[in-house]
Amino acid sequence: MTKRLVAAAATVLAVAASQTAAAQQPASLVLLPKPRTVQLAPGAAYPVHSGLTVALAGARSARMQAALLRALKRMEDTTGLPMPRAIGSATSGNLTLNVAADGEPVQGIEEDESYRLAVTAAGVTLTAPTTVGAIHGLESLVQLLQATPQGYVLPLVSIDDSPRFRWRGLMIDCGRHFEPLDVLKRNIDAMAAVKLNVFHWHLTEDQGFRIESKLYPKLTELGSDGKFYTQDDARELVRYARERGIRVVPEFEMPGHSAAWLVAYPELNSGTAPDGIRREFGVSDVALDPTREATYQFLTRFLTEMSGIFPDAYIHIGGDETPAPDWKKNPRIISFMQAHNLHDNEALQAYFNTRILAILTKLHRRMVGWDEIFNPALPKDVVVQSWRGEASLAKGAQQGYQGVLSAPYYLDGMRPAGVHYLADPVPPDTTLTPEQQKLILGGEVCMWAEHLDQRTIDSRIWPRTAAIAERFWSAQDVRDVDDMYRRLQPVSLELESLGVKHLSSEDAGLRSLADSTQIDALRTFAQAFEPVSFSERYQQQHTSQLTPLTGFVDAVVPDPPIKHRLALAMDAVLAAPASAESAASYAMLRDFFHQTSATAPAVQKMIVQEPRLQPVESRTTQLDPLCQLALQALALLQADKKATPEWRANAGTLLAEANKSSGIVRFTFMEPLTKLVQAVR
Repeated sequence: MTKRLVAAAATVLAVAASQTAAAQQPASLVLLPKPRTVQLAPGAAYPVHSGLTVALAGARSARMQAALLRALKRMEDTTGLPMPRAIGSATSGNLTLNVAADGEPVQGIEEDESYRLAVTAAGVTLTAPTTVGAIHGLESLVQLLQATPQGYVLPLVSIDDSPRFRWRGLMIDCGRHFEPLDVLKRNIDAMAAVKLNVFHWHLTEDQGFRIESKLYPKLTELGSDGKFYTQDDARELVRYARERGIRVVPEFEMPGHSAAWLVAYPELNSGTAPDGIRREFGVSDVALDPTREATYQFLTRFLTEMSGIFPDAYIHIGGDETPAPDWKKNPRIISFMQAHNLHDNEALQAYFNTRILAILTKLHRRMVGWDEIFNPALPKDVVVQSWRGEASLAKGAQQGYQGVLSAPYYLDGMRPAGVHYLADPVPPDTTLTPEQQKLILGGEVCMWAEHLDQRTIDSRIWPRTAAIAERFWSAQDVRDVDDMYRRLQPVSLELESLGVKHLSSEDAGLRSLADSTQIDALRTFAQAFEPVSFSERYQQQHTSQLTPLTGFVDAVVPDPPIKHRLALAMDAVLAAPASAESAASYAMLRDFFHQTSATAPAVQKMIVQEPRLQPVESRTTQLDPLCQLALQALALLQADKKATPEWRANAGTLLAEANKSSGIVRFTFMEPLTKLVQAVR
């Protein structure tokens, strides 16, 4: 522990991991997710040079060749050295791939994703049983590139790797706010970089029906505001994802969250027909009528049409949040429930799910749904996606149901990467038997879209999702949060080079707010803030689908890098307040609070001129007193002096006010500042 704190004081980014030998990787490497085994060999590294030759043995599918060329282009961009534009037919080269088979025509959950990567003094060899495994290995190869004064090199290393979970997903909600196809593609590129393998496409909501149906064209004519994906768009995205080893699982919400269905086809309603797609968020009362045969005839035709677009074995039916008051008061529905011995809404929804399952089974598809589909009336081959938490997931496994965990990975909660990182689909203290644990397919990150659009979506997803991707891929005992953050920053830069805009979007938002390119003060000021959670924002702002998402809260990013650096520095200071070891951490903290405090006057002038900045005026007023409090506390602690009762009382008042909701943003430094104040004698 002492060594870790010494390093933290010196660099503010120290990360000495203490894990099992199988989970360790050398500190100089930046591999994320962390491979199953990594062995660093002694000796000089392999120099990357412009004369690199490439050989592809075994499966030479177009998909494999395209993946290899993409990896070479990224290596070229990183090193500035020309890389091969064509793949040779020789049996050996400086970079040799041995891929046994391309894999199934439609990638499945049982696809072998393992690979072996060896870098020796003679060159690089990547071996994989499938193209998907080779794609993962190429991502690790790109991450291994290191800059030295003499040029770029690859460390001599042997990696044997395979994922812990078979289902490693990201869900993007395109129903509440439509996301253009290029936005989805760049996020799929980022998913592939961190070895996620399921894109869950949330396509229908109360606020919009986003997928074209040629059988039922009014779904998009009346239910989308003209913002939807054509069938060709969807096929293109499926193709694009498959090229990168990612499955596409579509979600069509039913029987609730269905206002967009019912605007187009009101004859499907349970008694109350909406007069338009829903603009406000939250849970609506409308629902499909589960008692009419016409409902199932409609859904049979629709799902048959969709199964011709989405080849994956799984289709998600949603199934969550269906209060459906019409089911309790519509005489015809009440009569149906009595005739079928259905005692409540839950039983009626289970009946509906059974009918939908029969449709999907005939289509050779498996059904996925949120927690609400979990019902003994359904057979064991459905997959339950849990938004209620680990206990609900475990209960399903105990009763023989496969499941996917999502509750701890809701990105709109704006929690830091380190919190998401420690949540586990099968935690170390699980009481599930080994057989029950096998029913936990994995986990899925959820990006709900009430408070984001195409300008801000990337910064809400990345880089936090990369940390969660490691949880889904790597060994259970890979849990060093500090080491994760060490590796997350260079991986974040790599993700931006792939096209996602999570880093550049903040400056773009701040320039728009300031109506100027001169945003140095505003940028420094913004480091002190991050967005509040979904529920806090909803309470403060009462957003709807029509709310412009161009405020300060939309520009700042969740869990900015400075937040963890402040926490590390504060830990080092508190561990040894008066020692020389903590001097660098004191300096870092003083610099941060001095520089942040100095921005307040300039930002206050901007607020007078820029109405969109005015919601954070109260926060601007609080900032300088909080920074001065931090500087005073640092001085007292370093000098080992006692605080006066008046100082402590004032500190308590300032902290209490700063913790109250205001401006739809929260301070990034409240936790370390509170620790600091409490540590003063």
